[in-house]
Amino acid sequence: MPQLIPVTTARIGEHLPLLDLLPATAPISWVRNGEGLVGWGVHATTIVSGKDRFAKARTWWHQQLETFSISNSVHGSGTGPVLFTSFSFDRNEESVLVIPQVVVGQKGTNSWVTWIGDQPQPALPESPPLLSTSTFTFGEGSLSSTEWMKRVADAVARVSTTAVEKVVLARDLIATSDSTIDPRPILKTLAAEYPTTWTFAVDGLVGATPELLVRLSRGMVTSRVLAGTISKTGEDEKDLALAASLARSSKDLEEHEYAVRSVANALDPFCSSTNVPESPYVLHLANVMHLATDVTGALIESKQHIDAFSLLQALHPSAAVCGTPRNIAFDIIDEIEGMNRGRYAGPVGWIDASGDGELGIALRTGQITDRSIRIFAGCGIVAASTPEKELEESAAKMIPMRSALHG
Repeated sequence: MPQLIPVTTARIGEHLPLLDLLPATAPISWVRNGEGLVGWGVHATTIVSGKDRFAKARTWWHQQLETFSISNSVHGSGTGPVLFTSFSFDRNEESVLVIPQVVVGQKGTNSWVTWIGDQPQPALPESPPLLSTSTFTFGEGSLSSTEWMKRVADAVARVSTTAVEKVVLARDLIATSDSTIDPRPILKTLAAEYPTTWTFAVDGLVGATPELLVRLSRGMVTSRVLAGTISKTGEDEKDLALAASLARSSKDLEEHEYAVRSVANALDPFCSSTNVPESPYVLHLANVMHLATDVTGALIESKQHIDAFSLLQALHPSAAVCGTPRNIAFDIIDEIEGMNRGRYAGPVGWIDASGDGELGIALRTGQITDRSIRIFAGCGIVAASTPEKELEESAAKMIPMRSALHG
């Protein structure tokens, strides 16, 4: 019988802010308001794809867990060995799973470190690292703005004439750097400017998502739905008026209702009870405002083996990033969007040894490849949509990443 690999979790005292602990090479992050998890080093990694990719991911994770001898004096979600995941939007593209060598966690007044192997507890940096900066030049993405607006017009026509109610169309831009891109300045700028979002990094995919696809913790499920967006002006009075108009907008309320219904219906088979608020609230971010609804539920206790993978299989893709009905919307996206999303709009986050986890939708994001980064934005197209307004909305949604690159 092969010898088991030690995995140790221990409490730690004061340390640098989580993002200041990260190395330049392959940093891993899931941080919101200074709390969350960061990791580095690779104990094991793999790629999965196909319609059963969530089941494949679970199988691989459980196989890895069987090789561990776990000593965890902290307990709670996110302690012990942790799997970081970044799934593709399309089931046929590659999804990445990574088990870091070292993970540091922070929640409230609790801090901990988990490391794999029989070495002593790793020393953490005592001073913030020096960060390298790059100068970026932006170019077109897969489609020009004019061509993308034609695709939006096509989607509007299909909503008006077919059984589809909403289609989400994404676009991309590519920025080229004068040097190898260091992800850490991007993450730190995003975290500073958008502290209420989840700042993530997994295998070169970096971003700050405001949309929590699923949190599973001790039998309680939460999913935050965002759909319906308006840009901010930066002037408080005007933005309050805009927030009120967003909350009354029939187009945005319609789009939001589709997304909420999609999530509630997906969670219902797993839950003994769910709470779906009757009306959304307005979530204020630095650059935009969204209609938001937090759907919550309690898992059915008699059902065994419900874990984060089970919920991901049911929830992805949500109407917020695909459309309604999902199967028809997905086919339309495949036909007319004109680009490969990769891991944009896929689930990203972490899952622990108990099957609990926290995963968002990879929005406000970029994919780094050596000296280039591809950034994305998507818009929900309904019958009342206009190509010009959707182009404006997509540009507003790209501001966080564009700003972070120039930070």
